[in-house]
Amino acid sequence: MTTHHVVTRIGLRHRLYGQLEPDATGKSGLSALNFLIIGLVLLSFLALALETEETIGPIWRVAIDYVNLAIVSIFAIEYLARLWVAGEDPKYRGIGGRLKYMMTGYAIADLIAFLPELLWILLTPAGVGDEVLIILRALRLARLIKLARFVPAFDVLGATVERAGTQLLTTLAMALALVYVSAVALYFLEGVGANAREEFASIPRALWWAMATLTTVGYGDVYPVTALGKMFASVIALAGIGVVALPAGVFASAFSDELREREIRKLKERVEEVESENDELEAELEEELEQEIEKFQD
Repeated sequence: MTTHHVVTRIGLRHRLYGQLEPDATGKSGLSALNFLIIGLVLLSFLALALETEETIGPIWRVAIDYVNLAIVSIFAIEYLARLWVAGEDPKYRGIGGRLKYMMTGYAIADLIAFLPELLWILLTPAGVGDEVLIILRALRLARLIKLARFVPAFDVLGATVERAGTQLLTTLAMALALVYVSAVALYFLEGVGANAREEFASIPRALWWAMATLTTVGYGDVYPVTALGKMFASVIALAGIGVVALPAGVFASAFSDELREREIRKLKERVEEVESENDELEAELEEELEQEIEKFQD
């Protein structure tokens, strides 16, 4: 291969990298290719919904199948393209770097975006069980993760969950423990003895009532009838308010902190961009930054 061909290939890879990862090349906003991928993800969700409608005629079903095939093909090409251009990032150069890239969250999401659907297309004529095909089709929902690359809101939510991960796991453990304790208590109060009820005849059955009550859903299909059971259920219903509110409060606090920190980072970047001769504007920005930091610390 001549030097000219090598340079051309490298130039093409760099341009494609700029289309796939505009932020990494210093460009602001999404590229046309990014908008195409977003549109295809949304179109695949529409196709998934239409496939479940029995009134759609055979012609439209064939059209939907072709649309799905086109989407899967484009997503597969995108995955291979991203694997090729990953070398533009020094972290992912060489074979080892490519393997490292393939283990990243976004790369795995890109793979799941087309591989299950491809298997579904290949296995459908083979007469594989409907349960397997349904699972493969349902995995299209994993394409939502692809949107996280392009929609900043997903990035904020991910950072928030990471920030409050320990607290959220703690509240989740408390909630699960309370659900189990409630199910055991209702089993002994309503499921055994002379007035035993079929709905609470075992702890697994009582778990349904406990989950519905603690999450404040309260379907009403299962409920206690004894005096002790009703009293205990009232206490659990009140506790359920706290079970729902506690993780919501933790998440809201972490979400607010994440937004404020991002705002502080933006202000710092603006301060750094101010030229040294513009002392008045720089002082104003520094004062605004100090105020934001004080609010965050409060």
